[in-house]
Amino acid sequence: MSAHRSRRRPIALAAAVATATALGATALVITPAAAAPAPLKDYKLTWGIKESYRTYVTGIAAGKVTVADGAEQAANNGAFTFTAGEGTYDTDTHAVALAFKGSVQFTSTAHGFDVKLSDFKFNSGTSTVTADVTKSGKTEDDVPFASVTVDRAMTNMTTKLTAEADTALGGGGRYTGAAGDPLTVTAPAPETTPSPTPSVTPPAPSKTPTTKPSATASATPTTAPGTVVDGKLSWGVKESFRTYILSGGEIKLASGVKKNANGFDFPLAKATADSAKKTVNASFGGSVQFVYKAHGLDIKLSDVRIAANGTKGTLSADVTTPKGTNQDVKFASLDLSKASYTAVKDVIQLKNVPAKFTAAGAAQFANDTTGSIYKAGDAIDPVTVALTLSEDATLPQGGTTATATPTTGSSTTGGAGTVGGSGELAETGAETPAGALLGAAGAIAAAGAGVVLATRRRRTNA
Repeated sequence: MSAHRSRRRPIALAAAVATATALGATALVITPAAAAPAPLKDYKLTWGIKESYRTYVTGIAAGKVTVADGAEQAANNGAFTFTAGEGTYDTDTHAVALAFKGSVQFTSTAHGFDVKLSDFKFNSGTSTVTADVTKSGKTEDDVPFASVTVDRAMTNMTTKLTAEADTALGGGGRYTGAAGDPLTVTAPAPETTPSPTPSVTPPAPSKTPTTKPSATASATPTTAPGTVVDGKLSWGVKESFRTYILSGGEIKLASGVKKNANGFDFPLAKATADSAKKTVNASFGGSVQFVYKAHGLDIKLSDVRIAANGTKGTLSADVTTPKGTNQDVKFASLDLSKASYTAVKDVIQLKNVPAKFTAAGAAQFANDTTGSIYKAGDAIDPVTVALTLSEDATLPQGGTTATATPTTGSSTTGGAGTVGGSGELAETGAETPAGALLGAAGAIAAAGAGVVLATRRRRTNA
């Protein structure tokens, strides 16, 4: 940037945002010579890195997670929030660059690791998150940790872990390219001022609807009991347990069980279903076996069964270990309060049913020294049951969702807020992160800078 350009006063984006808000979709035209980086401060970064890794550390590895230097962790081994973020918003490229305070340390004496991550940095221009990694007393600065799919709200952005992150976490390759936890960047709350009275009266609603509603539904779902022709159970048991096993062991599938994106598909053995009575009783063939020889673990689940009645249900299974087989173990309780037993196109689908360990299910993972790391009531992977009632019906594709936990800001990111506004600068085509735009606006407004605006007709789709 030239010396002449650098002496220019920064644009008052705050005034621009306020004007655009008052006028609806009014356009901004900003003279290029006035563009300058805007300082940002007091931002927060909320990211759990990877939930299954946190669960592994505090569970199987019998380790601990420690936050320090201003970082916070949400309850129940939740996501981390790194604070006091400072950086810049580039008004030329619309990129946000922020560095945050706080550190998180993962340690396990039993599994022999001690990893500290600190100095997290987020850059929307490069779509990356970096961190300083300290292992064995040595620190490597600015390690690329994840790529980020940046959006304008900067809320619950999807992340993908890098090979460097896999090395730092001791993943042995399984974390490279794996989905990380969603990431949120939160701007400081702006100072509130009374809203001006709108200069334009909103148009009155239409007196009559543009289309006449149909008198009857286009299709009537099947509600009568039917003979079950085919079906499957989609279930991953518990994601963090699968991750642990694959860190040094193996998962064996047999007798028709197939892997899906988030677990396993068990083939139907037999079933009865009654939509009117809201009951499903089904058993499924095949088995899934988890083996980790180095840790002395070998557990096989087979003859998985579902008994669903109204809002409640049970998942049972035969559990085989080197000590023998426990038959008909009531493995998990099912919450069917939001499930639909209604058959549509001759398919009954109990989809993404929340499941929790029973005491008997949790006890299957006990060892002779420390007992089970799980307890009754711990959430496990959701369950999906699909049953066809005719030869012409087709089983739906896909399995369950990746996790039973909702991916909202409050539950996944430990209460990260949503920044309003689109952050779009008309005439540039740029998609600016909204939080950065508002934060930069406030920072520049405090400097008392001037602004050049040109308005045009409001967009018809505003």
